[in-house]
Amino acid sequence: MKGKGIVMLLFMVVVLVGLGFISYYGIGEENTLGVSNIKQGLDLSGGVHIVYEADKDTVTNEEMASAVSLIQGRLDWNNWTEAEVAQEGEKRLRVDIPGVENAEDAIKEIGQTAQLMFVDESGKVLLTGDMVANAAKEVGATKKGGMSEPYVALEFTKEGTELFAKATSENIGKPIGIVLDTEMISSPVVNSAITDGKAMITGNFTPEEAEKLAALIRAGSLPFNLKVLQMENVGARLGADALSTGLKAGVVGIALVLIFMLVMYKVLGLAADWALMIYIFLELIALSLFHITLTLPGIAGIVLSIGMAVDANVVIFERIKEELVAGRTLRLALEKGFSRALPAILDGNITTLIAAGVLFWLGTGTVRGFAQTLMIGIVISMFTALFVTRIILKGLIAAGMNNPKFFGLRVK
Repeated sequence: MKGKGIVMLLFMVVVLVGLGFISYYGIGEENTLGVSNIKQGLDLSGGVHIVYEADKDTVTNEEMASAVSLIQGRLDWNNWTEAEVAQEGEKRLRVDIPGVENAEDAIKEIGQTAQLMFVDESGKVLLTGDMVANAAKEVGATKKGGMSEPYVALEFTKEGTELFAKATSENIGKPIGIVLDTEMISSPVVNSAITDGKAMITGNFTPEEAEKLAALIRAGSLPFNLKVLQMENVGARLGADALSTGLKAGVVGIALVLIFMLVMYKVLGLAADWALMIYIFLELIALSLFHITLTLPGIAGIVLSIGMAVDANVVIFERIKEELVAGRTLRLALEKGFSRALPAILDGNITTLIAAGVLFWLGTGTVRGFAQTLMIGIVISMFTALFVTRIILKGLIAAGMNNPKFFGLRVK
């Protein structure tokens, strides 16, 4: 029995060390599941915060969803892969771009009106970008016997096919301009009427230029303009200080909790601390795995869920001590303590999980960040409290640490 207990404890040591290694270094060259892959929010890494509003009296959910998609696409085109776009209320969009220093430059790159149009020489709008079903970079000969070169292949919707056929038939030998946010991005000359809903844009593009143009066209067009309501810079230094302060607060809080549990509950506290470290590493891995953007409220959610994990252990340990006082053997007290504590733990965590779910569903921005980390933390904390702590305690008892005094029983 003692050998079995030692094996159980060695296994849990391997689990702890393994999870710690993965959470810190990650897996493979890209450090998958490591802390380096956890995205930092605007309040931690610094950057730009912009709030747009639709310049229209009433907008639909579909129109706002299109706006979110288009702006997110433009952020991606500029390699701002950590940037986020979210709808706020009925008519507003919030854009957070970590790592960018100038809000005005960011607005110029993103654009404000998000309008794509095909126009003739006189500036008359022939059709709009929402009538383009697809646009893609292709490489091939654009003329018979010509050399291969990058170009943009267009495919129109049914309505767009009809309008484009009419536009090209009426403008043979003339250019049709492609305008994005009042800027002419291309002006190909029409060689013949195009009636099959497919066309190509040529212009001595590099592969990168062709891909960017195709991406711009794919974004389509919105039925409204966007106006800037608010823009502000969050300094990188401020973000770094916020991250440092948040981490220090978290480390100090966790350290105090570990010491408290060890002093108050002895062997039980040792098991709780062990399980708590496993919980922390699992939390970090989960943040990286699910690509959660970490913010200061998110750190608060993690610390709160750590408190709930400890609270679950406290409920279990008090039940175990009650069973020991009632004269149960250590192993029986352990089983009874966990089974008696289970309903209270489930009730407390499920109600908190519901509240966090409502915050995530109805909240925006940092409120959602807090809710995300809290929900993940609650699920992991229940697992570590009900299963990991139990395995560690069984291993400790089996390994010979079975004096009831070490488990909180006071003998007069």
